[in-house]
Amino acid sequence: MVRILLTAMLLGPLVLSGGACAAPERSEPEIVSRTYSSPESRNRTSIDDRDPSEILSMARELYRQDSLSHRNPPGLHLQSASALVVDERGNRIYAKNAQQIKPIASVTKLMTAMVVLDAGVPLSTRIGIIEDDRDRLRNSSSRLMIGKANLTRGELLMVALMSSDNRAAHALGRTTFRGGTPAFVKAMNRKAKSLGMYDTYFADSSGLNGQNRSSAEDLVKMVRAAATYPFIRKTTSTGEMTLHPFADGRALLYRNTNSLVRNPDWNVEISKTGFINEAGRCLVMQTRIADRRLYIVLLNGSGKLTPLGDSNRVRDWLLNGQKTAAR
Repeated sequence: MVRILLTAMLLGPLVLSGGACAAPERSEPEIVSRTYSSPESRNRTSIDDRDPSEILSMARELYRQDSLSHRNPPGLHLQSASALVVDERGNRIYAKNAQQIKPIASVTKLMTAMVVLDAGVPLSTRIGIIEDDRDRLRNSSSRLMIGKANLTRGELLMVALMSSDNRAAHALGRTTFRGGTPAFVKAMNRKAKSLGMYDTYFADSSGLNGQNRSSAEDLVKMVRAAATYPFIRKTTSTGEMTLHPFADGRALLYRNTNSLVRNPDWNVEISKTGFINEAGRCLVMQTRIADRRLYIVLLNGSGKLTPLGDSNRVRDWLLNGQKTAAR
């Protein structure tokens, strides 16, 4: 409504027909080139407190941005319900329902890793998997056998990030602070607010809880922040690793849930996948395409391969321009 009023100030009175009283809901993707908003934008002064010249300036800028937002080049049509592609300068390349708040599943584990690393607890401390780490919400499986698996905190972080193991993530939340999991979840939400993720809420350390919710816009902020941690960058861009969590020395091979890290056509610097029924298929990444660093957030894909297909569509479109048709 503010946008309409400001534009009206610039262009004169609006004449509305009978069918123009309510704008239809936008469902089409938006491919734009305007700058990604900063966290401080939420704290700006109310428009009622601004002088007329400042309002007029805002109206001109909003009108300019609206003009840019309708320059929708063909050839890029993503299947994920919510998507955002942003370059390292903050320019939006593609946006689709980027402000919608959705469940994010195991994308949560990027925040879990940051909170553990921020806490400064020793990564060499060995932690056993106990009955409390069992997933009783969705009965997800894990090869970390209860009462038998014993790993360092650093190894638990790697397992949680690379292969999205839920018992590992729960054990990290359980053991990082004296207050246990409740204290850990509070720290996750504090961290989110400190990053300007105002549309984000965490309920557990694994993402199994459907109340772990965020928007594509907020998740770009989270990926940016996670990329400043060398441990997270190295782990999430590694294709596979072998660990020995049992007393008998038996080896377990773990592979990255994002197969793009093993694809020579891709240069993935940080990534995390996620899936629960409410969230659909999710993928967040920091990657380089043609020497350009990009942040890609794909949420609520309907098929198992939807995030991979959308990622390749983004890459092909950027490399080939409008010549590439959507697959």
